[in-house]
Amino acid sequence: MFLARVEGSVVATKKDPNMSGRKLLLLRPQLVDDKDPTKFRPGANTIIAVDGLGAGIGEMVLFCQGSSARLAPGMKDAPVDAVIIGIVDTVDVFGKEIFSARS
Repeated sequence: MFLARVEGSVVATKKDPNMSGRKLLLLRPQLVDDKDPTKFRPGANTIIAVDGLGAGIGEMVLFCQGSSARLAPGMKDAPVDAVIIGIVDTVDVFGKEIFSARS
């Protein structure tokens, strides 16, 4: 599993039939900063993930990739490589809260 921030959405009107009706979101992975573990640094890449939870732009989410993504409910026959599996409430590192959805 990985952490990411939702940066946008992707619309594709023509796609594999198994992807019909699925919401696609653009994610930026978030990494705990090596130099200052009290904050995140954005990853260099972006990822498109299927969202079945109703995540929104700006939210922090948990996602999985690869064969694990197809283990999410309803994804067995879908050609997916990334799926949002959680919307994050808080993240603690070394006993310090570095992310809260409330703030």
